[in-house]
Amino acid sequence: MLHLALRMAAHRITALLAVACAVLGGAALITTTGVLAESGLRSQLPPGRLGGADVVVAAEQEFHPSGDLPIALPERATVPARLVDRLAALPGVTAAVGDIGFPAALLDGRGRPVPVAQDPATAGHGWSSTRLLSGARVEGRAPSGAKGVAVDAAAADAAGLTVGDRVRVVANGRPAAAYRVSALVDAPGADGGVWFADGTAAALAGRGAGGEGPRAGTVDLVGLRAADGAEERVADAVRAEVAGTGLRVTTGADRGEAVAPGVGSARSLLILLAGSLGGIVLLITGFVVAGALGVTIAGQRRDLALMRAVGATPRQIRRLAAAQSTVVAALALVPGVAVGYLLAGRFRELLADRDVLPSELPLTVSPLPALATLLLVAAAVQLSARCAAWRTSRMPATEAVAESRSEPRTPSRARTTAGLLLILGACALSVVPLLSRTVLGASVTSVAGIVAAIGLAMSGPALVRSAGEAVVRRLRPGVAAPTWLALSNVRAYALRLSGVVSPLAMGVVFVLTYTLTQTTVLAATSDDTRTGTLAQYELTAPALGGLPDGTLSAVRDVPGVRAAAPAGTTTVVWEYDELGEPAVESASAMILAPDARGVVDLGVTDGGLDRLTGATVAVSAEAARTRDAGIGKRVRLVLGDGARVDARVVAVYDRGLGFGPVVLSRELAAGHTTTGLDQRALVRTDGTREAGRALAALAADRPGLAVASTAPDATGADAPPEVWVNLAVVVVLLGYLLLSIANKLVAATAQRRAEIAALRLVGTTPRQVRAMMRREAAVIAAAALVSGLLLSAVPLALLGQGFLGHPWPAGPPWLLPAVAATVALTSYLTIELPTRHALRTPPADALRTG
Repeated sequence: MLHLALRMAAHRITALLAVACAVLGGAALITTTGVLAESGLRSQLPPGRLGGADVVVAAEQEFHPSGDLPIALPERATVPARLVDRLAALPGVTAAVGDIGFPAALLDGRGRPVPVAQDPATAGHGWSSTRLLSGARVEGRAPSGAKGVAVDAAAADAAGLTVGDRVRVVANGRPAAAYRVSALVDAPGADGGVWFADGTAAALAGRGAGGEGPRAGTVDLVGLRAADGAEERVADAVRAEVAGTGLRVTTGADRGEAVAPGVGSARSLLILLAGSLGGIVLLITGFVVAGALGVTIAGQRRDLALMRAVGATPRQIRRLAAAQSTVVAALALVPGVAVGYLLAGRFRELLADRDVLPSELPLTVSPLPALATLLLVAAAVQLSARCAAWRTSRMPATEAVAESRSEPRTPSRARTTAGLLLILGACALSVVPLLSRTVLGASVTSVAGIVAAIGLAMSGPALVRSAGEAVVRRLRPGVAAPTWLALSNVRAYALRLSGVVSPLAMGVVFVLTYTLTQTTVLAATSDDTRTGTLAQYELTAPALGGLPDGTLSAVRDVPGVRAAAPAGTTTVVWEYDELGEPAVESASAMILAPDARGVVDLGVTDGGLDRLTGATVAVSAEAARTRDAGIGKRVRLVLGDGARVDARVVAVYDRGLGFGPVVLSRELAAGHTTTGLDQRALVRTDGTREAGRALAALAADRPGLAVASTAPDATGADAPPEVWVNLAVVVVLLGYLLLSIANKLVAATAQRRAEIAALRLVGTTPRQVRAMMRREAAVIAAAALVSGLLLSAVPLALLGQGFLGHPWPAGPPWLLPAVAATVALTSYLTIELPTRHALRTPPADALRTG
């Protein structure tokens, strides 16, 4: 069977190339998705500043919902400081260090911040934390007293500092103070930092045992060094010591998780991205591979029918079709998988460049994605080939031979009905954005478009035949011969035509729905944010890790300032009941004070932001409706550091798309963020230039402050990184679709050599043949565009109505002309070039070999 399959494949190289390209591209995309998913589950950060610790004890930084993947908690949770002495007393422990991190920054001679660490919010540490560094070289001595400090060697070099120099330091929002440099620390891979005497660090961070702050008497983590050969024994002893406390003990490669809790959210994003991308990739890959195999098997119907006539069983016919397709797929799988691994690396670089992933987070490369790709693609190829050969294999031998040069007169009724039902189902699915004005509700639009395109592929032959018959009946007697021939081909070969129209229409639907969904959601979000932001300016201090104390009072004293209020952002997990079952959602949440109503207008419809004090929240109208969270109701939240709270709803607002589903009061979030500092201040002025200049002067006089307009960037530079990631996905998938469609069209046209030769033998000139094929290309392009637009119209109209209030989406005006030009050019080139090649072959030779 394999030998026969190889011989048949050798005579259909052009058609099988379409299969090879479809498999290669599909394998690359599935492998990329698999690498991203595996990296989200298994990738680890390097240990960084914990490289010298053998065992690390830290709080759990993940929320584990029942029956679902864990949700990362990005705010640093704390560990009781008294645990340090308990763990130090365990056998085999040579050192136990309670590590704390807090905002710290050096100032140069001009008062400008000097970067000392990648994250200024946790750049400050106690000197004892240097014992957790790996291979650190220290020049000088440990800082002592309240005014000694050790500095990262690279930062010191940038600031021109040496041991004994004095330097101004801004620590945890306090005013800049002078310190003497007692040591320079060079620790490769440790990301730098500023080290104070342990007592000074605890006081600056508000962690002292006798302090009154919300995090007094705590440390971020405990790092342990063990005697040589005692690492495993110490780790087991530590696990026994902290059992039942909710603390997590890590060793080896897992230590990197404790360095930065936010990396967990980055890995979760990879899993979510792979999950959302995987569904679309599998749908498109299956569709393209099945279409390419359909064209290939259709070109071999005569061969298969003759084999039936000489005694081959239906099962042997299907095995033969599957065998030759599997051989071609096997040849394309290896380079496809290799391209997939390379593509995953490029994709990670894109995510890192857009600050979606930490640059240090590596991809996990293993054979598992390749194995999964092999199984999925092999199953798709086998199933598609057997389905394509099913009709021919089941027909009586004489009937199969008779039909091998024509198409079935009546398209399958079951297939047509199933396709129309899919299109109706897609229309019903498109209603979701009207009911749910959320990102999840909007994502249904692109899924509905793809489902409708699959429905078109199934019902296409019947629709194309009906349309062709209607057009032919209305042709005038004097119509040109090439036009009559082209339209007659449309009617007689509806299955063949729909086989090339459907993937082109899917490309149109995919580009329009996927791209316009992103741009519409972005436009609606920007509209909510723009309308709801009353403040013209925002003040931040990114180089200092947060706004210094006294910034707000100083801003309020600036002439022309009408209102100023602090604002921040954190992550919460909302626990609620959905249809009687427990459900959770992780979402970004704003942190506002009662005076925020002077700088933001959330579109409050019930209650008021002035009540946002204590354990209270404001929720979006969408969340209030779907989760029974109206005014006075209590909601269960897990804050960004894992703390569970029960908060009362005091306001319901309309602009949830721009400001998120929930807003926390400052008091509720206090003590549950990594730094405890305000991230920004929103400022509303009287609108005069003088007020803007005065605000800029204030920022220039205070180290590290930056003032910026709250107006959105018209160029789109401030668009969320997810938008650019999604657009990159669209480009990659579109490239795969276009390549596969082009190969399929070339293969379908090349298989018509006998038809073209027969036309030439009865007197049709090459010019007339080319004219006929060009008209067919025009019909294909027009049918693909019209059907693609019709299938996209309902989902996009409902999306626009639900998100923007009018029945059309938001997006670039050049998108539709670009799509139309691409479809027309693809149809023309992939039909014109094979036709010209076929016309070079003498008709008799073409009939003998075709």
